[in-house]
Amino acid sequence: MALTEHYFTLKQAHMGFVYLSGSLFALRGLALIGGSRWAMATPLRITAVAIDTALVVAALLVLASLQFQPLASAWLWVKLALLPVYVAIGTFVLKRARTRAQRALGWLLALAVFGFMISVARAHHPLGLFHALAG
Repeated sequence: MALTEHYFTLKQAHMGFVYLSGSLFALRGLALIGGSRWAMATPLRITAVAIDTALVVAALLVLASLQFQPLASAWLWVKLALLPVYVAIGTFVLKRARTRAQRALGWLLALAVFGFMISVARAHHPLGLFHALAG
């Protein structure tokens, strides 16, 4: 069986892992803002790494199934450029932020970057949700 035959399933898996990853980050960040310690429990951290690993593997399989050249597409460049930004802000929120205000601001910023990445992917345009405004 060719990988192309599994494109739809792979794409759905990737999208599912995106939403799982973002939801788990949102929940853990909110819990930390509220002062809960369970958000950094080892089983939850391991789950987050497993979900993020599956997300990346699914993304690579989607690209392989399409024989897609990721660097030939501007919208994918934007997504790939924003990924380390999202990860860095998320890491700050979960591990480095010392005050509730730092966590809250970083959490909101990380979720905004995450949301924009989704809008770029859905629009297949580097401006994402702002594409309609640029008209």
